[in-house]
Amino acid sequence: MTDTVSSWRKVLDSGDTQKRYAQFVRERNDRINAFLEFDPGRSAAGEKGTDSTLAGLPFGVKDNIAVEGFRLSCGSRILEGLVSPYSATAVRRLQSAGARVVGKTNLDEFGMGSSTETSSFGYTKNPWDLTRVSGGSSGGSAAAVAAGLVPFAIGSDTGGSIRQPAAFCGVYGLKPTYGSVSRYGLVAYASSLEVIGVVARTVDMTERAFNAMRGSDTMDQTSMDAAEYDGAGFGDAGPIRKGEVSRIGVIGGDLGLSPGVASAYALSIERLRKRGYEIVEISLPMLEYVVPVYYTIATAEASANLARFNGIRYGLRPDYAENPDELVRIARDRGFGDEVKLRVLLGTYVLRSGFQDQYYLRAQKIRTAVRNELAAAYREVDLILMPAFPTNAFKAGGAAAGESALDPFQQKVADRFTSTANLAGLPALSFPVSIEEGVPAGMQFMAPPFSEEKLFLAGREMEEEFPAPEPPDFPARWR
Repeated sequence: MTDTVSSWRKVLDSGDTQKRYAQFVRERNDRINAFLEFDPGRSAAGEKGTDSTLAGLPFGVKDNIAVEGFRLSCGSRILEGLVSPYSATAVRRLQSAGARVVGKTNLDEFGMGSSTETSSFGYTKNPWDLTRVSGGSSGGSAAAVAAGLVPFAIGSDTGGSIRQPAAFCGVYGLKPTYGSVSRYGLVAYASSLEVIGVVARTVDMTERAFNAMRGSDTMDQTSMDAAEYDGAGFGDAGPIRKGEVSRIGVIGGDLGLSPGVASAYALSIERLRKRGYEIVEISLPMLEYVVPVYYTIATAEASANLARFNGIRYGLRPDYAENPDELVRIARDRGFGDEVKLRVLLGTYVLRSGFQDQYYLRAQKIRTAVRNELAAAYREVDLILMPAFPTNAFKAGGAAAGESALDPFQQKVADRFTSTANLAGLPALSFPVSIEEGVPAGMQFMAPPFSEEKLFLAGREMEEEFPAPEPPDFPARWR
């Protein structure tokens, strides 16, 4: 690990090394489209961080997180060409630790998708198989790390947008506790669900980046330090000794997993038993309702958050319109993709007068029930093991790609394992388990609030069993 970190620190040390690194990245990026913008020289100067754990390391930033001087497109035509005048708090904290932004990574438009195929700037290919998706919505960040373009990258996780692509690409993906990392500078999609997190090749690097970003921020009133957390129903959950993990909860029954993912799930349980963990089968009946509740709440919040994008102050503006109303209509029609339009329309529908009680408020009540059910489970176990996604990385192209692809509806239904953590505001870590059918298969641990150290503890043990693999055509380290 030390040698790997040292080699990464050298890529921006001198002009010659930086040029070779830039060529290395661009050649690889031409094949997978992980970066929408790459410029290692732009932020390499003037950053004098003293945190030796991250000092000098390059990293990528998902293009819905603000970085001063870089574009902020959110993968959408409506924001094409917009350059951010400021940096997100999470980015600034990483820079203060000495890490250096080298570019912006691709994503599903406004974070709405599970494959990075809804990006207006082309989808990101999986480094393990260029015919398959890298996952979404943080597919660019996961692919960039898996392909060896950066040692870590940050993204946002609204319903699994870090963990699922990390699992598809064979790397680690952390969704922190809601509020543990400031959302200031993250372009809002679903404000009560999303959080900035990390994708990295090792658990150690994941933890380093998270520790640099975490903590309350006066610019985000939903952020807090772990010491400020009052329990909120989870106060007596988990083990008595802080940070220790001994009992792992698993879900029994038919989970609707593909053969490869089912094999990886069983293998994870076997490895945990070998490591001395007690495996406890738990029941989570509310899991059945996670997807409809998640999409009801997420689309409602999206319809409000995306109302600001109207082609007037910035972004795409039509050359001609008869009046302001027509200008807004044309800008949104041309600027938003089909998936964004669908979710905004759904959200507007569930918030209509007469429908709020039937849909939105009912979803919020079920969300509380999901959270209560998880709180009860954590009185019996320390962590919960779940799949990150029911299938491995699927073929790009939707239904047209054949049986091994998933259409947009199937992708939404498959979000139930990851969306659970977002509805409850819990931290979760996805990790690689095995190679199935030529591509990685990943699982996730989910913990009580502000228990990230438990995730890292268990994650390190799983890393000893199966370190992050390297894609055959993309050796994952800068050499």
